[in-house]
Amino acid sequence: METQPFIRFDGVEKSYDGENYVVRGLHLDIKRGEFLTLLGPSGSGKTTVLMMLAGFETPTSGAIYLEGNRIDRMPAHQRSIGVVFQNYALFPHMSVADNVAFPLRMRRLERSDTAERVRRALDMVRMLPFQQRRPSQLSGGQQQRVALARALVFEPKLVLMDEPLGALDKQLREHMQIEIKHLHDRLGISIVYVTHDQGEALTMSDRVGVFNLGKIQQIAPPKELYEAPANPFVAQFIGENNAISGRVQSVSGEDCVVEASDGTIVHAIASGRVSAGTPVSLSLRPEKVKLFPVEDRYVNRVKAKVSELIYYGDHTRLSVSVCGRDDFIIKVPSTGELPLQPGADVVVGWRQEDCRALAIE
Repeated sequence: METQPFIRFDGVEKSYDGENYVVRGLHLDIKRGEFLTLLGPSGSGKTTVLMMLAGFETPTSGAIYLEGNRIDRMPAHQRSIGVVFQNYALFPHMSVADNVAFPLRMRRLERSDTAERVRRALDMVRMLPFQQRRPSQLSGGQQQRVALARALVFEPKLVLMDEPLGALDKQLREHMQIEIKHLHDRLGISIVYVTHDQGEALTMSDRVGVFNLGKIQQIAPPKELYEAPANPFVAQFIGENNAISGRVQSVSGEDCVVEASDGTIVHAIASGRVSAGTPVSLSLRPEKVKLFPVEDRYVNRVKAKVSELIYYGDHTRLSVSVCGRDDFIIKVPSTGELPLQPGADVVVGWRQEDCRALAIE
């Protein structure tokens, strides 16, 4: 059993002007064989972290370790790291096979060994029949597969992916998400993946690190991020969320009572530094809210007025006015006709354990 992390960021910071920091105080351990996604809005620092790990950027301070060896001052080509970019970065004048062979030729491998590795890598991504084509003769998904084969062909310790599916249409993007995840499971390689698409992060990752303003807000498995966000930013960024402003009335262990901005009393689970009198943001997922609840477990029952209904096939999306919000969202599974119209009065409810009171820092 390994006693040290496969990758370690130790107090890493990055500034381009000496005053404003793109990455601040980053302490991050990554396990061998892990699929870790760095997720966040544009400018949050996630791509800069990836570029420092790849060797294309140098930290302003702190250190980066790979298998216990410090690499932040090591040239990129000496790190044995494969990189896949959003624009694929394939050489247009080279065939598919020559593009994949390029990293091996730079490492001066024997020609026979190079040919066999290229064959294996292209077969792995199901592109062997296309090895003599040029990139311009391939679809976006095929070019992405070639870029992936090129990143894997020299058997790197680690593969970094920077928004590799960003240029693909929705259907192909979802297909490639599954392909990359299957490849990771089969090869057991370590992958650090950057995206701003939270659905992509939840689908593919063992853990997700959510970035904002140069700092990790929370790092956890996808289910934990969604079910137990650490702060209001994570709650809003991961999936859909009904955020309700309020002030804590009382706290007893995990249980807390919150008065919403319109005076509604809500029973919730306290998360973080929450105490009586503190302002909080209540986090409640739309699918956790029930129309006309009768079961005792729905301790929060509130009168609401429907403002909009939109049919999505598998569910109907209701927008209602409740708890001081006019855009409170409820997802109702499509099990039959929903006899409601805009303007209708309804009762909505949710369980205490599905509502988290998050401290506002």
